[in-house]
Amino acid sequence: MAVKPTLNVGLIGTGFMGKAHVFGYSSAQCVFDLPVRFNLHTLADVSEAAARSSARQFGFANVTTNWRDIVDDPEIDIVSITAPNALHKEMALAAIAAGKHVYCEKPLAPLAQDAREMAEAAEAANVRTQVGFNYLCNPMLQLARDMIAAGELGDIRGYRGIHCEDYMADASGLFTFRHDPAGGGALADIGSHALATAEFLCGPITRVMGDCVTMIPTRSDAKGGQRSVEVDDIGRAFVRFENGASGSIEGNWIATGRKMQHDFEIYGTKGALAFSQERFNELHYFSTADAAGRQGFRRIEAGPDHAPYGLFCVAPGHQLGFNDLKAIEVAGFAQAIAGERDEPFNFRAGLRIQHLVETIHRSAHEMNWLEA
Repeated sequence: MAVKPTLNVGLIGTGFMGKAHVFGYSSAQCVFDLPVRFNLHTLADVSEAAARSSARQFGFANVTTNWRDIVDDPEIDIVSITAPNALHKEMALAAIAAGKHVYCEKPLAPLAQDAREMAEAAEAANVRTQVGFNYLCNPMLQLARDMIAAGELGDIRGYRGIHCEDYMADASGLFTFRHDPAGGGALADIGSHALATAEFLCGPITRVMGDCVTMIPTRSDAKGGQRSVEVDDIGRAFVRFENGASGSIEGNWIATGRKMQHDFEIYGTKGALAFSQERFNELHYFSTADAAGRQGFRRIEAGPDHAPYGLFCVAPGHQLGFNDLKAIEVAGFAQAIAGERDEPFNFRAGLRIQHLVETIHRSAHEMNWLEA
């Protein structure tokens, strides 16, 4: 049996997404027959105590409080970036210059011009990149895409996409890095997922009309002062697709009661699809071919027939989870590094989403339709 090459991983950040990356690396090599193995080499956090605690929990051999130690270490092959958004560019460019592959959480960068610089640097260095849009790895989204491509819905007429959560709904909540202009606001933070899903399913968006609003204009900071909020709490857009369909997109982080409403509805001449991330092992399908009196949305439940579900569980209806989607994302990244496939969602794709976000923001300011 051939020995698989080992790729040493350096992780920057130990929060929610840092832990999700660790789940991805650990699970992917157990679930998939990958061309490589991962070794959790070094973990970086600004707090040494947090770094050491997380390293013990996650299984990293080394810790540092300086992320540049990871970039400068010749033993490390992959740099995973889960730091605040404004730090992505500096960290990614340094890692790329050191010849390392980079797995970066979204949004890729606060500005499209920064994302473009990152994408061009990666392409010039011939390193592989991945941006964290793991909702696209759901077998139910791939099924929806396949059904649309096969013409099962006919010509697509309409699309509705939404990503709503309530983690910023409390007006007494503190000002965070997400409220800084470099953080991007609700549209960049979670509306980016809705935009990525829309183009994944229906193809390129060509025109947008934006409406972005700040509902909580000031927030307290950690020192007891008040900070003005300049980014959007809700970002919406009417959109037109290259295939002739029209639709709407919303990103909203003050949606009271919503924890993970990453939903879409697609309407075609022959049928329709409906999906909710809160029940993301289900896809609902309506067909106009059903007999009169028998028509209605039917539930398609995820199971082994929907690859790669069967690699996780042999039984239908037992369901995948969020971290399973992260494992699928990591598996695709590993295969791209090994040259077995194209990058699933690289820095160039991340640039596209940031371009859409900025175009919607500009449209909202100008109150006009803009080409996307």
